[in-house]
Amino acid sequence: MKLLLHLASRIKNYLNIITMKKAILALSALCLVAFTSCKEDATSKINSDNVAAAAERDASAADFPVITFEETEHDFGTIINGTPVETKFKYTNTGKTPLVVSNIKSTCGCTVPSDWNRDPLAAGESAEFTVKFNGKGSNQVQKSITLTTNTEKGSEVVKIKAFVQPDPNAPAKKAGTASIKSVQ
Repeated sequence: MKLLLHLASRIKNYLNIITMKKAILALSALCLVAFTSCKEDATSKINSDNVAAAAERDASAADFPVITFEETEHDFGTIINGTPVETKFKYTNTGKTPLVVSNIKSTCGCTVPSDWNRDPLAAGESAEFTVKFNGKGSNQVQKSITLTTNTEKGSEVVKIKAFVQPDPNAPAKKAGTASIKSVQ
């Protein structure tokens, strides 16, 4: 009796597997038919006006100014906390039309960009701007400076970084005192 129940269970499992395989096969065939029937004639759907507009757009993209930096990241190395440092980022307009840098801003007030040329920069000309970092922080510090330009992307980013060590001559901070208040 136990053997018959075991055999019946095995046969039932076998039939379930066969049914599942048939269902998967039928679903696969249905997907294959659906995907191939939607293909129709794809080339007939291409609009020649859209192709012309895309070609014109791509051609005009070549007319944007291109800003090329001598370096996009400056590492001040290891500095003592509170020691101000500065660097200059030099750039060239390698595009075909005048480059305009309308704004330069940093991620925080501890990094100040200055001295940039707001006049259009002709193709092939170079310019620079200064970035001053107040040197405050601890451990590895990285700041981003964003230039708003008339390039294809509309903005460019340069970075500064430094490893800021504590000032060995700074007075040691006093440990705080804790007090416990009783609740009544």
